[in-house]
Amino acid sequence: MTYVGQSASAAQQPAAERATVKDVVAAYVGLTKPRVIELLLLTTVPVMFYAARGVPDLGLVVATVVGGTFSAGSASVFNCVYDRDIDEQMRRTRRRALPRHIVSPRAALVFGFVLGILSTVVLYVWVNPLSALLSVTAIAFYVFGYTMILKRRTTQNIVWGGIAGCFPTLIGWTAVTGSLSWIPVVLFMVVFFWTPPHTWALALRYREDYANVDVPMLPVVKPAAEVGRQIVIYSWVMVATSLLLWPVADTSLFYPVAAAVLGGVFLVQAHRMWGRTKGTENLAVIQPMQLFHTSNLYLSLLFVAVAIDPLLAR
Repeated sequence: MTYVGQSASAAQQPAAERATVKDVVAAYVGLTKPRVIELLLLTTVPVMFYAARGVPDLGLVVATVVGGTFSAGSASVFNCVYDRDIDEQMRRTRRRALPRHIVSPRAALVFGFVLGILSTVVLYVWVNPLSALLSVTAIAFYVFGYTMILKRRTTQNIVWGGIAGCFPTLIGWTAVTGSLSWIPVVLFMVVFFWTPPHTWALALRYREDYANVDVPMLPVVKPAAEVGRQIVIYSWVMVATSLLLWPVADTSLFYPVAAAVLGGVFLVQAHRMWGRTKGTENLAVIQPMQLFHTSNLYLSLLFVAVAIDPLLAR
């Protein structure tokens, strides 16, 4: 494989060793971490439904989604550039574009800045200045706060670094209302408390990778039983916070019932995983990915309930 824009000598390599156009396009898309973007948008659009107390303006939704996609993609690209040294050593990330040398760090950096500028322009012009400001803040916090400062220094990296992933709730609300209120703040906190159980379950599965590159994720420095205990604590706080939306936003009964059922399922899974950690560090026994997948489903369905609630109320 060769870097995009590499010197002429690289062009002399056999064609089979050079990246195809399809490879390059896929590499640039991969740098934006599409699966992360999907999850972030899933916490943006439902909030817009609730803010509009019904179906929001389609044009506004499109502009917010496009701007949000560019924003999240920009942050992910910068993360990939900064972390390319450890990504090359980790099983989970070694197939990314930079470790495989399909895209050069300089080209990726330019791509990240372009996406960031586009996201700001789209949100500022077609949504509103407040949403654009929140987007820029989220990018900056993810790049400087999490990636460059917290990730390689503290076990609390994902707790506080996860704040960046909470901003879509605020952006979705301000896109419709032009202002902030306690409703999006509650949803912001739901995502905040959801992030550690979600990420620690994944980090437990890949703890050897993180240990090999000296990233002090909680599962690297603490036994599995302690990780399970903290996951349970955060899970209980997350579920309790999700139920706060009922009195704060004066939802219909649909939302608290849905939140309670989904939260109950999540708590059962969290407690089961914690139980499996006692007396063993064997990942085949602990099965952390079960909780990881449950966490994705939980957040998705919870925010779908947020979108449906105002429609039922009408």
